[in-house]
This record gives sequence, structure tokens and C-alpha cells, in this order.
Amino acid sequence: MIIYGLKNCDRCRAFLKVHPDFKLVDVSIIPVPENILKEAIENFGGKLINKKSTTWRKLDSKTKEKQPQEIMRLHPKVMKRPLVRLKSGELLLGFQASKG
Repeated sequence: MIIYGLKNCDRCRAFLKVHPDFKLVDVSIIPVPENILKEAIENFGGKLINKKSTTWRKLDSKTKEKQPQEIMRLHPKVMKRPLVRLKSGELLLGFQASKG
């Protein structure tokens, strides 16, 4: 079971606290594999891009017009996090930590 995210992402760290058996793959170091990226785009479409992120806001308008897969290859930190691959093979996007 894998989560694709960033090691210093608050949501990724919160997810790992709740699910310590998952392995974190830092997308700034190791890109999301093409087959998983393609499946994620098919499942989540434009929701896979975090348009509230600093990375997104810094992109020029020409880059923002590209296809999500191309944007994420060029700027992996723009991905909404975490992207979770369950043991069943199902993909989940995002994590909402419950407030205790």
C-alpha cells in the first residue's frame, strides 16, 4: 500500500500517522509511475491538480493550459495529495484528518 505525496506535506504526514503501514513515495524525488498517473487522471480528471497550491499559482498561463498528465510530469508538486494506492488496487485522492 503506497501513498504518492511529499515527505513534508501536512496531509501526507497526517495520513501516515493514521495508516503507518503505508509506504510514502515522495513525488519530488520519484515521479508517479505513468500507468498510475494515467489511471488517476481517468478517475479524478482535473481534481488531481491542486489549483490552490503555490506551485500552481506560480505556473505561467501556457503551462496551465497543458494536459494534467503533462503538467504533473513537469511539476509533480502540483498534484493534490496524497494519492493513495490501496492493496485492492483502488486509487483514492486526498485525506481529511478528523479533528479530535
